[in-house]
Amino acid sequence: MARYFKFKSLSDLSAAAEELGDAIELTEDFSPLFKPVEIGARTAGNRLAIQPMEGCDGTLDGRPDELTYRRYQRFGAGGAKIIWGEATAIADEGRMNPRQLWINEKNLPDLDRMLLDCRGRHREQCGTDDDLVLGLQLTHSGRYSFRKPLLAMNDPALAEHTIDKSTGKAVGRDYPLLSDDDLKRIEDQFVSAAHLAFRIGVDFIDLKQCHRYLLSELLGAKNRPGEYGGSFENRTRLIRNVVGRIRDELPDLLIASRVNLYDGVPYVKDSNGTGVPVPQQLPLKAGFGVNIDDAESEESEEPLELCRQLEAWGVTMLNVSAGNPYAAPHYVRPAEFAPVDGYDAPEHPLLGVLRHFRLTRAAQQAVSIPVIGSGYSWLQDFAPHAGAANVAAGNCAIVGIGRGALSHPDFAETLRETGSLRRKSVCRTFSYCTNLMRAKDHPLGQYPTGCPPFDKEVYGPIWDEVKTRREEAASAE
Repeated sequence: MARYFKFKSLSDLSAAAEELGDAIELTEDFSPLFKPVEIGARTAGNRLAIQPMEGCDGTLDGRPDELTYRRYQRFGAGGAKIIWGEATAIADEGRMNPRQLWINEKNLPDLDRMLLDCRGRHREQCGTDDDLVLGLQLTHSGRYSFRKPLLAMNDPALAEHTIDKSTGKAVGRDYPLLSDDDLKRIEDQFVSAAHLAFRIGVDFIDLKQCHRYLLSELLGAKNRPGEYGGSFENRTRLIRNVVGRIRDELPDLLIASRVNLYDGVPYVKDSNGTGVPVPQQLPLKAGFGVNIDDAESEESEEPLELCRQLEAWGVTMLNVSAGNPYAAPHYVRPAEFAPVDGYDAPEHPLLGVLRHFRLTRAAQQAVSIPVIGSGYSWLQDFAPHAGAANVAAGNCAIVGIGRGALSHPDFAETLRETGSLRRKSVCRTFSYCTNLMRAKDHPLGQYPTGCPPFDKEVYGPIWDEVKTRREEAASAE
């Protein structure tokens, strides 16, 4: 199919947005990105953030490994003043893959070293880390836990995307849910994990409420019985309790949250390989930020009320996201090429970028705390032009770079020094990193992820190995 990204200038990009019935703000003045921003009691030296990019390269017992340390050293030296540490499980049963980081007493010294290395490299490159704000994302993977799905709710539309590895089959309507007592235990685990994170000196912890992992799924659990489902008050009970307890027990720890403001609907490939939405029974009984009478359109009342409530409860920074990386990846990360387990984009990726911007703008207008905007990587060289314009307009306080930080970890320092990104390091959103994440035939059950095209020395051989295994598997069929 024809590729989408053909832009040579800002005017080309603006014209494309107009043709799609929308608009994009752009500027050549990058100074808004390099102004300090207050985050609770801390001040970050610029408004560029590295998003929580999971490397899938830890040890089987959840400790950082060689590539993990390397990644955070590169992030630390890159000049971004907000580094959002990746998804780190609060319990072994809540890990998304067998190499995901896991915070516990035994692993704490290794996680401490990872963050100290990051700070140290930042000091070496930038002269000080006093204005570096460094955090860690705490997560429970819920239905996407690798040992077995741990569901907060039954969602028939996600059944084929949720596999019970013990049987090799998709979960059915009768699959057991986590009980209310299970969720109370998980509440304790989040609070305990926050205490551990505070001990190793993080500036903030992120309570992960995105991408249909456990806390995210609870937000949309309209059909769940009991005190954690049904009403908005019940669906926000767990996050409210966790934030309140951490605020009371650790008043000096900043709390952030990366949150889905739009879940969207699951997609599958049609006969041409293009994504089509899974048929939905209306009105919807599940999902967050989704119009119950039109599954493909947004509903903003509850998501914006959640943003306001999170601020009132004591959250000091929000990071906006959308969708589900397994069932609707085009919502999460607009891309030029689909991942191996995905589908060709059912919309122009620029529409996905603009959806991110629209959701972020609404959140920033609803709260006074800083909001990080996502979805920039597909814009390639023009990402900072859009980011600076959004910050200047008050559409967000901070610009987050995800996949682009894997290929170009020093994007912030390069932009500050030269006034542009380094073209040969700019992510093209060809989904190499996602394809590595989806490769499970590694002796440890998971290949590490990175950028094979632009970090060839490390990830080139890994990519070649994955390709060889896939070719051998295809030949054997």
